[in-house]
Amino acid sequence: MNDLEIKQGTEQDIQEISVLYDTVTEYLESHTNYPGWKKGIYPTRTDAEEAAKEGTLYVARLSGEIAGSVIVNQKQEKGYDSVPWKNGAVVEEVAVIHTFMVHPDYLRSGTGRLILEFAEKKAEEEGRKVIRLDVYEHNAPAIRLYESSGYEYMGTADLGYGTFGLNWFRLYEKLLQGKV
Repeated sequence: MNDLEIKQGTEQDIQEISVLYDTVTEYLESHTNYPGWKKGIYPTRTDAEEAAKEGTLYVARLSGEIAGSVIVNQKQEKGYDSVPWKNGAVVEEVAVIHTFMVHPDYLRSGTGRLILEFAEKKAEEEGRKVIRLDVYEHNAPAIRLYESSGYEYMGTADLGYGTFGLNWFRLYEKLLQGKV
């Protein structure tokens, strides 16, 4: 897995990322859809375009092929303010992981863990104190990954996606290396 390359996504990556989003949602819809994502609803090309424009989209490639992607920004969903965060970081000190996915061909290969570690390093390089994320309460594979990677469960919140059948999300936080 040493040949995994993760770079900031650009406008030139959007078509491939859009295909990745569709591939992942189609796979989820035909298997167990742990995150509850739906093709054409979330994630969409527009999500990738906005993140690329903001400079917060990252693309993981193995031998030139897209293996996954992640968005790392500072946008905390509504509902994040309903849990008691342990590390008391102010908004400027927080990074948030969104739209973290691995292509179905690379599931259970360690790719997801490497993308997660990259997101943490990126947040630390940007001077963030903590990194946070939310995960649908029934997304057992993601919950296992986050908890085994040192993310601490902070509470469960309604993020406003009940109309899509996604009522409750588990919120996690991890103190970044060298931060107090």
